[in-house]
Parts: sequence; structure tokens; C-alpha cells
Amino acid sequence: MLESYIKNRLQEKKILLMTHIVIGYPSLEESYHIVEKMVAAGVDLMELQIPFSEPMADGPVILKANQVALDQGITLSDCISFAEKASKQFDIPFLYMTYYNILYKYGVEKFAAKIKESGIQGAIIPDLPPEEGQSYIQAMQANDLSPIFIYSPNTSQERMQLLADSGSGFIYCVARKGVTGRETDFTHELGDYLERCRQATKLPLAVGFGVKNRQDVQYLSGKADIAVIGSQTIRLVEEEGVEAVTDFISNLREDN
Repeated sequence: MLESYIKNRLQEKKILLMTHIVIGYPSLEESYHIVEKMVAAGVDLMELQIPFSEPMADGPVILKANQVALDQGITLSDCISFAEKASKQFDIPFLYMTYYNILYKYGVEKFAAKIKESGIQGAIIPDLPPEEGQSYIQAMQANDLSPIFIYSPNTSQERMQLLADSGSGFIYCVARKGVTGRETDFTHELGDYLERCRQATKLPLAVGFGVKNRQDVQYLSGKADIAVIGSQTIRLVEEEGVEAVTDFISNLREDN
């Protein structure tokens, strides 16, 4: 279902935009307002991050957002209610992004069933490799949901194939080694890596980690299917407030 949506949207656009929020940052009410602004500005799909105390794939901007949300008492129940409301109100796919400890404590099968019930279409769990995640993969597949796996520049072709075979929806290609929020060089080296990703899978490719402006999105057009904007919008909210999101997202769309 998610893959079909992406491919249909790509009939109309050269590249799609996926944004990322941390549920409960700066507050539960404001994070929902951010979703409204992003959807109105034309994003095609969105990651909803369930706050976690040790978000190992995330840099300081998203790490801080996680901690602020947790300090305000945001619970998994709050996140589930938030996601259900968003998926009912807005006609784009929403995905969960979180870490395996959340699923382990809640119950993997129960978590997948709750995703389905709340209208979420898939999940990104960066610290769960397929070798250790068979119960998760099976639970997601049983509920017609997309378990989304991650490529990095040092992923071998053999492992890329394994990850593609284990997942569905799309592949998340991190643009460089390290955590979110750092600078990424959008050069021929990144282009070569994305060509390698393209050869490894027929699934759509999403690229994140360092995408921050219209020039980055334009660079990715034709090389990837989805540009992922994460830390930059959270940084913008912190510096300029929620209202700044609309113009920022709209500007990413220009000339695409």
C-alpha cells in the first residue's frame, strides 16, 4: 500500500518530501500544529517519532526534542492517540519512527496491531536489524504494514539485498555515516552511493541525514524518490517558532 502510494505520487512529482517530527515537541498541541502546517505546505508523507531516552541514530537537535517531550510526560499512549488523530484528519501516509525498546516493552505483535488500528502505514526502527527482528517483520506483514530498513554508505551490496528483501514501502538511505543533523556533502560521491542503492532494490529510495534546503532536494531529484527533512525543521521551530514551517516547506517545493 505504501509503495503504491509513493509510485503513484511520483507520476506527478519528480521527488517527494517526507518530514519528521518528534511527538510532543515543543508540546503535544504545538507538534500537532506543525503537522497541520507541513501537510498544508505539501509534504507527501511524514515520520512521527515516538520519544525515547536513548535515540542512538539521532544528533543533538532531535535528541533534545526527544528529551523535552519526555520531560513533559509524553507517553506511548499519547503518541498512539496523536497518530490516530493525524491519520484520520490528513490524507498522507504517516509512519512511526522509534527504537526497539519501545516495541519490546509494549509487545511487538501488540504494537503492530495498534499501528494498523491507528492508521499508521509503517515503521522505521533503526536499531533493529532483520536478523534479530523476524517477529517484528512477521507482525508487520500480518497487518499489511511496511517495515522500513536502512542503507548506509558502508552497507555491502549483499546486505543491501537482504535489507530490501526484509522490508517494504521504501528503503531509507542515510546520506552519510553518523547521526542526524550534521552537514552532508551533496557531491558525486553521494550520487555514486545512491546509484549503488538503486541497483540493489526496486523499492523507492528515501534519502535523509543532512537534507536542509531546496538545493539539496534538487540535487536528489532523479537520484532518489523521497527527500527526508528532519533536524532542519526541528531546528527552525526552536529558533523561529511553528509559523516558520510553512514558508520553509513551501520553498523546498519550488522548481521541483
